[in-house]
Amino acid sequence: MNLVLQNLSKQFRGTGRAVAAVNGIDLTGAEGEFLVLLGPSGCGKSTVLNLVAGLEKPDGGSVRYGDRVFASAEERIFVPPGDRNVAMVFQSYALYPHMTVFENVAFPLRVSGGKPSDIAPAVREAARMLDIESILTRRPAELSGGQRQRVAIARALVRRPSVFLLDEPLSNLDAQLRTSTRSELKRLQEELGITTLYVTHDQTEAMTLGHRVALLREGRLVQVGHPEALYLRPVNVFAATFLGSPPMNILKGRIESSRLLLADASVPLSHRALNGAERAVLIGIRPEDLFLQSGNALTYGEPVIAGRIAAVESLAREVHYHVTVNGGAVLTVVQPDHRFISGELVTARFDPRSIHLFDSEGRRMTGAAAPKDPTTEQAHSTLR
Repeated sequence: MNLVLQNLSKQFRGTGRAVAAVNGIDLTGAEGEFLVLLGPSGCGKSTVLNLVAGLEKPDGGSVRYGDRVFASAEERIFVPPGDRNVAMVFQSYALYPHMTVFENVAFPLRVSGGKPSDIAPAVREAARMLDIESILTRRPAELSGGQRQRVAIARALVRRPSVFLLDEPLSNLDAQLRTSTRSELKRLQEELGITTLYVTHDQTEAMTLGHRVALLREGRLVQVGHPEALYLRPVNVFAATFLGSPPMNILKGRIESSRLLLADASVPLSHRALNGAERAVLIGIRPEDLFLQSGNALTYGEPVIAGRIAAVESLAREVHYHVTVNGGAVLTVVQPDHRFISGELVTARFDPRSIHLFDSEGRRMTGAAAPKDPTTEQAHSTLR
């Protein structure tokens, strides 16, 4: 079942003023799609999830599953959560401590009036999919964090919902368990084909789980598309620096005549639409698109920036170098080996085709060079 959010808005009123938690979001999740809502804390992603679940009423816009409207502020329609056939998994496991795992998983079927003869097979099938068959007689206090999360997911899936909602379900797990549970969750969603809306602030989860990612900021939709589309062609500086670890380097620069000036580098512009009048710009370069060399000798016109190693972070499989360059900016450069030391003079070389150009407001410039991306994306430049 497809999920359609149209001009969805929600305000919360605090001490004398209203705060727009969700501001005019238009978003469609296709049937069977794994759609990820990504953004920093307070961007409105959990509020969107609550509006879809029916835990909140919209102040504007509508929520539709398939052909049916489940909430519309304008038409004064609101279908309560119990009648929406959605399942939700929260960051906290929210298991009933006095019930066994079997009873926790069976609970949604019992409260909805399911036949006892149908409940046991459904619970065991859900338990099989989540690999919790061996712990059905235990209580939550006897389980690990990963086991509790799998129980919560099984309880959500047991009645085969039309829409599956997950609100940062992996946040309480340690790093190793989070990785394995993430893979398991992706496999499960693909096996069941349930339309899924997944909330996270973790870009790794978004990039690895989502068929598409919707990036939010301050209640607004910034960019929607395939994960690689957001990474390769970010619509503004916020999107550019939010996706990527380490984040994209942003430098101040200028366009003069047919050249781009940044730090010590002067490189020709490859796109005629960007030539012409002088203007201030912001230049983005991914840390993995910079290559360090010893020494700081420069040749005019080369795509090279001189600097000094300020700090070195070794992550075993790669090394992060923090390089102070002309003007005081600090570049992060990712290299595969430990070849340089703090205080060493270096040059950072880059391919001009790998840079991203943004105007002084932080919006992507038309014609800016970037790796070509084959996927389709929907974008809204809403940096402010």
